[in-house]
Amino acid sequence: MSDRAPLVPDGLDGIRAHLEEVYRDLHRHPELGLREHRTAGKVSGALRSFGYEVTDGVGGTGVIGILENGNGPTVMARADMDALPVREQTGLPYASTATVTAPDGTEQPVMHACGHDMHVTCLLGCAHLLAENRDDWRGTFVVLFQPSEENGDGADAMIADGLTSRSPRPDVVLAQHVLPYPAGYVGTRPGPFLSAADSLRITVHGRGAHGSMPQAAVDPVVMAAMIVVRLQTVVARELAATTPAVVTVGSIHAGTGPNVIPDSAVIELNVRTYDDATRSHVLDAIARIVRAECEASRSPEEPEIERTTSFPPTVNDEAATRRVAEAFAAHFGDDAHTIDLQTASEDMSEIPGAFGVPFTYWGIGCVDPGRYAEAARKGTLDQDIPVNHSPAFAPLVQPTLDTGVSALTVAALAWLGA
Repeated sequence: MSDRAPLVPDGLDGIRAHLEEVYRDLHRHPELGLREHRTAGKVSGALRSFGYEVTDGVGGTGVIGILENGNGPTVMARADMDALPVREQTGLPYASTATVTAPDGTEQPVMHACGHDMHVTCLLGCAHLLAENRDDWRGTFVVLFQPSEENGDGADAMIADGLTSRSPRPDVVLAQHVLPYPAGYVGTRPGPFLSAADSLRITVHGRGAHGSMPQAAVDPVVMAAMIVVRLQTVVARELAATTPAVVTVGSIHAGTGPNVIPDSAVIELNVRTYDDATRSHVLDAIARIVRAECEASRSPEEPEIERTTSFPPTVNDEAATRRVAEAFAAHFGDDAHTIDLQTASEDMSEIPGAFGVPFTYWGIGCVDPGRYAEAARKGTLDQDIPVNHSPAFAPLVQPTLDTGVSALTVAALAWLGA
């Protein structure tokens, strides 16, 4: 442990049990994006008890807490709060049984399948430590609890609701995410870290007819099938082998019966890239292939290509990341690593972008180290270790929680405690 952040090991002992209860409570009561009313209320109440100036309801359910402690830098740390429409299958004693009513009237299960409950708890722990140990740092610490990350609209909602006027301008923005690495692991990466993500809905038009009379039809099902196959060549044959990208078709909808050729088919797909040039190339190639296949199939109408969601790439500032990596190396020793590129995506970078300031975003492990080591030995990590968004995703409470609180605090002190 470094002696730059003595408040971390000393202070954690006094709040650990409480934080573990907070985490289990949040896990038991997940909420979907822009519905995080209970979570936001818990966060606001805790921050006020620590002595933070709190602003509620930013961008719907977002929360900002500000703690001023003399002259010095301003550091912002961000956590996301929302859960996912997933039915939990972890078997945990504090597993979620929550459901909500979906727009179509059906019952929808809800689960913290991505670890945002851990993110919230870790940031509350960091906020508590800094509030209780003001002699160890100077400056302003801003905590931001963001709604609706999974939908990709929470950061934008807070920005549109006046985030930059409701918070002092930070010198740096910090954030972290639990990932399927061994608990205790902390990984930083300068430059590109998380991918950009673009989801598309493509509607191709045909001409309906009886299934026994295909000569009278323009079959959109065949059209869609040819498009799906052809899209596999975008990454395989249009990008260099050293350029990472993913194109995944996740949904095809067409028709209502086996003997009816429908009028249209809908394809939904997702694209992951790490830089603007590759992103533009892949999206342009998709549009080109769709239009060409429609023309080859004699489609009577132009296809409709709609971008339904879009996440920017997460590209860490080199200097800020180096500063945090050095602090982590001093504090965590051999548990501090350089992490690989991740194909997940985030909207967090919109927040420092709105302020025009640098940011760094890192990963922490949350898997039982023994279980991870055994799966790695067998070469079965992908099969044996549940990943984010899996119904079996269950972060090991400790040491994940201690690691997350410590990482945020050590990173903040790299500026505030300097």
